[in-house]
Amino acid sequence: MATCPRGCAPAVRLCQRLNRLKTLDDDMMATSLKRCLSTLDLTLMGVGGMVGSGLYVLTGTVAKDTAGPAVIISFLFAGIASLLAAFCYAEFGARIPKTGSAYMFTYVSVGEVWAFLIGWNVILENMIGGAAVARAWSGYLDSIFNHAIQNFTETHIMQWHVPFLAHYPDLLAAGILVVASFFISFGVQVSSYLNHIFSLISMGVIVFILVFGFMLAEPANWSQEQGGFAPFGMSGILAGSATCFYAFVGFDVIASSSEEAKNPQKAVPIATAISLALAATAYVLVSTVLTLMVPWRTLDPNSALADAFFRRGYSWAGVVVAVGSICAMNTVLLCNLFSLPRIVYAMAEDGLFFSIFARVNPITKVPVNAILVFGILMATMALIFDLEALVQFLSIGTLLAYTFVAASVIVLRFQPEKTSGKGTASTTPNPIAEPSPEPKQYESFSDKLQLVERQKSKEPRGVGQLKACWEPYLDRLLGDCEPGEVVAFCVLTLIVSSVSLCVVLEFGNKQLQLPVWSFTMLLVIFSLAYIVSLALIWVHEPQKNNKTFQVPLVPLTPGASILFNVFLMMKLSLLTWIRFTVWIAIGLFVYFGYGIWHSKEGIRELQPKDMAARYVVLPSGSLVETVQSIQPEGQVDSSAHHITASTASTAEENTGKR
Repeated sequence: MATCPRGCAPAVRLCQRLNRLKTLDDDMMATSLKRCLSTLDLTLMGVGGMVGSGLYVLTGTVAKDTAGPAVIISFLFAGIASLLAAFCYAEFGARIPKTGSAYMFTYVSVGEVWAFLIGWNVILENMIGGAAVARAWSGYLDSIFNHAIQNFTETHIMQWHVPFLAHYPDLLAAGILVVASFFISFGVQVSSYLNHIFSLISMGVIVFILVFGFMLAEPANWSQEQGGFAPFGMSGILAGSATCFYAFVGFDVIASSSEEAKNPQKAVPIATAISLALAATAYVLVSTVLTLMVPWRTLDPNSALADAFFRRGYSWAGVVVAVGSICAMNTVLLCNLFSLPRIVYAMAEDGLFFSIFARVNPITKVPVNAILVFGILMATMALIFDLEALVQFLSIGTLLAYTFVAASVIVLRFQPEKTSGKGTASTTPNPIAEPSPEPKQYESFSDKLQLVERQKSKEPRGVGQLKACWEPYLDRLLGDCEPGEVVAFCVLTLIVSSVSLCVVLEFGNKQLQLPVWSFTMLLVIFSLAYIVSLALIWVHEPQKNNKTFQVPLVPLTPGASILFNVFLMMKLSLLTWIRFTVWIAIGLFVYFGYGIWHSKEGIRELQPKDMAARYVVLPSGSLVETVQSIQPEGQVDSSAHHITASTASTAEENTGKR
């Protein structure tokens, strides 16, 4: 077998450092934060995170500029994609009740650098989400006073005409973020109480909108004279779905809060399901009401619902809607400001981000430094950036996080459990090798006994190995692979084939101008690669865990989520991808400049473990035990000694030889 040249050793070590996995504590419920949130708290937090500016602003923006009345279908598509992702978040949140959301889930299953990049994008996602909601909040309040705030700012303070920036500094949006950050720093219970108050008011206003709006509905607004139901066609519907995804990103606040939940194993899945169902229902019904009340071409993108009631002659109803929307957007602000510092805290706690953000206030039990610093950064973004640019940039980070979480579900489902107890040897069985004159090494004496016993009893293979019914057909091809190795390769193939398939579907006919035969052939090849990857994953043994929620129909559900998320990413503009690339480059600079050197997993690798034992089977059949302490790299180990195993064990091995 070819060996890597000596010059490759640094590259191999670097790859190992980049892909190391997070070691979880034995007590998953231990935390420096305060566990006080109930299922109701998490549910209202999820509803508050989703039903905000997406309901009061995006419905009008997407309906007027992208999809028309078919914004209803756009919300349905986005809701389905979010449901697939929500299943994955719910499983991880129940199984790993730690703060960090997608960052933590990726760290325990994929690798460190990927987790950092996901966390880096989730940070930006929450910052943009909070800034966009603050600008929407400001716009709605300004609309109540006939845009007096905007006119005063442009006339007496300043205005500018710079691409991608707002026309004037939104001092009101920045101010509300600073005030909200101040309240969040008082602790999780204060945040929860405020969220309850604003959520109840928001839900009451939504009921009012639906009842009164359907009374004012005019089906003629969907007629062909007004452009029809889907004036922009399927392309507009799908493009609208990518933007509407922003409306559902709030459900991940539930997974981010799992470290502060009383019973996360039950509360996280239930709260995720109920909140997503309520939010999707609200979006579809409100979109229906809005496009039936007034023609979609005349909608005001900044305050569509309030303006619709004003134009129908019910100015008092418009004020009620504006007040309700402000309360709804307050809940989204609270959820963004709640999630963001906890993700920063999780990354800092693992050593991948600056340690100052890992400090928890001993009284309020919240990461105050992260709350205040990133609250001010969020306020700065709200001060200068435009809402539309923020929303488009938000979608790509969310979709990427959903894709990695779905892939992590598959990897972890088919990955054998790892025991990390100190002073004990690993008991994971190795594949049975053919007899050779070289000594055979096993991690423990029980490994050898397990292998012999398995050879005798022909027990079915464990997690990550081929199912018994498929062994006669695929064992010769895949039987020699390590448990979970084939699944990990298939997940990579699944992502690559999904990207390739979506690129061909989206750009094959127009930008790439592929001939029909080439377009068809590529579709068939990438579709087959996607289907074969799912099939090869399915023929392996998954983990069976009845204690916590598990995603149904794995790998089909997360596989569909990956494909859907990638397709929606392809609908985003080139400028969004350029911004995303720049942000990733900045993240890599931070990781290689700080994170990789301060990673606690890297420090843990250098710390000595108690003892390690290896059992060597000599060609003669005798068994020798080697016991040694593991020292940090570069130190000399002087404690190794050899112990001859018991006579009974040696006799048993010799008997097996004969």
